[in-house]
Amino acid sequence: MNQPLATIADVQKHIHDRYYQTDQARGTAATFLWFIEEVGELATALHGDDRENLSEEFADVLAWLCTLANINDVDLTEAIHRKYVDQGGPPGHK
Repeated sequence: MNQPLATIADVQKHIHDRYYQTDQARGTAATFLWFIEEVGELATALHGDDRENLSEEFADVLAWLCTLANINDVDLTEAIHRKYVDQGGPPGHK
């Protein structure tokens, strides 16, 4: 069994290494549509009782978010740290 990816940076790099050429060619607009489709599938799974499917949909949403970040040159670890650690997060929000 493969060792699980440990960090957001690991996941983002894995998605980059495996899919970047195709993702870059597709572009942001089309990739965003795929991301939204996966969010919709997650919404559906959240209303069901299939835990396996729910887990898969969370993974799909994270993968497509990494894809969007990769093709737009955003380091998710840095962005999260800057907004939620360094700045403590927006007041009144998670």
